[in-house]
Amino acid sequence: MDSRRPPLAPAFRSLPEYVRHWAETTPDRRAFTFVDHPAPQSRGVHRTLTWRRLDLRMRAVAARLAAEAEPGARVAVLCPQGTEYVTAFLGALAAGLVAVPLYPPGLPGQGDRLSAVLTDACPAVVVTTRRALAEVTRLCEGRAVKVIAVDEVPDAAADDRPPSAPDDTAVAYLQYTSGSTRTPAGVEITHANVVANARQALAAYGADAHAVTCVGWLPLYHDMGLVLSVAAPVVRGLLSVLMDPVAFLHEPVRWLRLLAAHPRALSAAPNFAYDYCASTVTDAQKAGMRLDGVFALINGSEPVRPGTADRFHAAFAAQGLLPTTHCPSYGLAEATVFVSAARPGVPPRGFALDRDALATGKALPARPDDPRAVLLAGCGAPAGQRVRIADPVSRVALAEGEVGEIWVQGPNVGRGYRNQDRQTRRVFGAVLADVTAGPGAWLRTGDLGTVLDGQLLVTGRLKDLIVVDGRNHYPQDVEATAQDAHPAVRRDRLAAFGVPGGSGERVVVVAEHARAVPLADIDVPALVTTVRAAVSARHGLRLSDVVVVPPGTVPRTSSGKVSRALTRERYLAGAYAVGVVG
Repeated sequence: MDSRRPPLAPAFRSLPEYVRHWAETTPDRRAFTFVDHPAPQSRGVHRTLTWRRLDLRMRAVAARLAAEAEPGARVAVLCPQGTEYVTAFLGALAAGLVAVPLYPPGLPGQGDRLSAVLTDACPAVVVTTRRALAEVTRLCEGRAVKVIAVDEVPDAAADDRPPSAPDDTAVAYLQYTSGSTRTPAGVEITHANVVANARQALAAYGADAHAVTCVGWLPLYHDMGLVLSVAAPVVRGLLSVLMDPVAFLHEPVRWLRLLAAHPRALSAAPNFAYDYCASTVTDAQKAGMRLDGVFALINGSEPVRPGTADRFHAAFAAQGLLPTTHCPSYGLAEATVFVSAARPGVPPRGFALDRDALATGKALPARPDDPRAVLLAGCGAPAGQRVRIADPVSRVALAEGEVGEIWVQGPNVGRGYRNQDRQTRRVFGAVLADVTAGPGAWLRTGDLGTVLDGQLLVTGRLKDLIVVDGRNHYPQDVEATAQDAHPAVRRDRLAAFGVPGGSGERVVVVAEHARAVPLADIDVPALVTTVRAAVSARHGLRLSDVVVVPPGTVPRTSSGKVSRALTRERYLAGAYAVGVVG
């Protein structure tokens, strides 16, 4: 029954209305499956909700929440990954409340952020599960909130009233940006925003015309995990198969097994996950695995490295994985998530650009074999929205091949930041100097990029740009050179940034050493010399400091990306003085 293509759904205004539609038209079809891995060698324990069961649980939770909070109040979701997270999130929306997707206490390095977000959001209710109830209750001591375990709400609490059609401009949930040092920013995502972005993603990846299975381990508090693993399947009536991010990190082959086990699997992961799989999944684990049925693999949420797709497909070509499954994509929380995407079935485009020209804001071609060339992945075309490249100072729309700030306009762009009117006007209310180039308000993404051959290329973050002697250097580019220079540098666990100096900006690299290499076995002066030489040769850049620190020392955001801003802040505060400085 589950292999049949789901019928098309009418257009509804909210996710709860779609849930009710599928419960009425395909009640026994599987909706969500969570695959638990309770032991290290576990092959997975499956727990499934049909659309009928999901609708019942959603209505029961909605009734319970409506009894505790007034319409429009915030409901913080502090559930572990699983089907309870889905029912808690959808139940809040069905009750006319504003969901705040978060995570239970205990996420390494994120305790202060969780407290700050709860203070900013001021939820009336916090929902969690029986398993996490005690620690969530302790976290909420002193706060005027009601804590509810979603799996303790009985089915009998549900009523038969269908979800009302909300004002689609009303806020459905607050998506807090991963952030680092600034005050938590909750993006107000309306019901119309999330439905629009789900439809845009489905169309971009061909899932509007083909039945696919969404397979994901991304956390559901993350914008990409929430839209691809919850919103898009709900809008299209697709099966969504979930697993815990920790289960993936402990044994990445578990993700690949789920991809192999489900027809036309569609999944997403950040760049590091593909490199991680290529380097750690063994030949014995690959034996008997077939990946020729995988439909699309989205690569997003951090700079997409062109070489990663090559390594991943080389590692799993014998399992039948097609190179055309890889889909580099670009998005951000302020646009709900998806902005542009490469389409499945088409080989991903890579671009070799002249480094010197790029430093002056021009994207000019270079030979791919030139060691000084900058290699960038094409992130496809906009997904049902408009994209412009603009000069961030003059607000002039730039021509193809010129580098500037990426501006976005579309029905998926959020309403603004909660209680931050000034920042909302600055970020969500940008206007091009020549309005004929694109009238109306635009979202300033803070990301730098260009357009070539109809492909969006992302070159870096505006706030992270390193400027030395009037030349632009992209930190992720410097980091890639540094990590390739010496095997003891831990991949994707380093930060390059500029700091004030007597005669201009100085450049610093703080890098973790690889877990497999004890610090005592590393010739640190040789490592520092090698990294400095590589960066100098490739970028014409002198590194002022190279700091080698233990694994887990470089701070990351809640979405797993290295926080350059916080690393820089800690460096300036002397926090790495106990590390090994070159």
